[in-house]
Amino acid sequence: MDKHYYLTPGKFKGLKKLADETGRFRMLAIDQRGSLRKMLSKATGKDGKDITYQDMALAKWLVIDNLSPYFSATLTCPQYGLPEGIRFLDRDSALLLAIEESGTKDGGYKNREKLTNILDGWSVEKIKRAGADAVKLLLHYRPDSSKEIKERQENIVKMVGVEAKRLDFPFVLEPMSFSFKDDEVENEANFIRRKPEIVVKTVEEFSKEEYGVDILKLEFPVDLKFVDEFSYGAFDEKEREAVFSIDDAYEFCESITQTSRVPWVILSAGVDIEEFLINVEIASDSGASGFLAGRAVWKEFTKFFPNIADMNLWLKTTGVERYYKLVDASVRAMPYFEHPLFQSLANLRIEDEGEEWYLKYKDFKGGKSKAKEKGKEEY
Repeated sequence: MDKHYYLTPGKFKGLKKLADETGRFRMLAIDQRGSLRKMLSKATGKDGKDITYQDMALAKWLVIDNLSPYFSATLTCPQYGLPEGIRFLDRDSALLLAIEESGTKDGGYKNREKLTNILDGWSVEKIKRAGADAVKLLLHYRPDSSKEIKERQENIVKMVGVEAKRLDFPFVLEPMSFSFKDDEVENEANFIRRKPEIVVKTVEEFSKEEYGVDILKLEFPVDLKFVDEFSYGAFDEKEREAVFSIDDAYEFCESITQTSRVPWVILSAGVDIEEFLINVEIASDSGASGFLAGRAVWKEFTKFFPNIADMNLWLKTTGVERYYKLVDASVRAMPYFEHPLFQSLANLRIEDEGEEWYLKYKDFKGGKSKAKEKGKEEY
């Protein structure tokens, strides 16, 4: 019985490109739009609506220019990160592009449930044509949300997954939980207690083959600020009720690895670098295949906006230093090809590999080659 795992050539090549030479995903995120606008507004004293396209684009280009040479892949947005960002992207850094609209729409229970929308005028096919190596979708999701909202969000994932499969293109899904129940709104600790189960059940849902997800970009299942060892205010000098222990954090991350059908990486969710380094270390020790880090890496550089020289200096020093700290924290991360789905690099094979594979390989419209004889093509 053939026990090899077969990938299509585009998916396989994309996974290899997103990872570094060790097979670990050490990726950078600069796809933020709303949060970046707020940072630049705070730095300049301007109203958010007065932050210009050029302001947003410049901040992204500086991050891409200074940090993409270090990270295995760079995630950005089409509105401000591209197309000019291509000029600053390191030739060896893979490119991921976000497909979702920035921000959320509210609906469902008491108008507290969050809805994701695809950016108007943007698509998986355009992302592929723009030269990206993968598509990323941020999805607001609760497995216990109202039926209508839950199905709507799941259908968006299926749509992106179908398109990514048609285009033979890696699909990175970033599900983000949110609080919406009455007791969660009244007391944050109630949401914190439920979050591990929410994350694991979300992983279980989107691990199903029908969604076509290749990598899961996940929240850390517990908030370390509510973990006994750090609840005294280790990260922000604010004491909180201890909800979990550090052992619980390891256990929940191990549950993610056992549940996820595909490799997963940890996201930073805007926490400070000290907290994120611990998240990365615990996740890596528990089976994650790396990280996709955003604001934890670069957010402080916005304080120097619009002084380009100072922004560049901060990124070239502190930003690069943080990259190396994250590499150290993820040294025990699982290479993607060692995930139980793949088992080993040697176990991976190309779907329909062989002398005439190209005859079976579909074009973007889903059709196969029209060649009827070996060495003969019809146009």
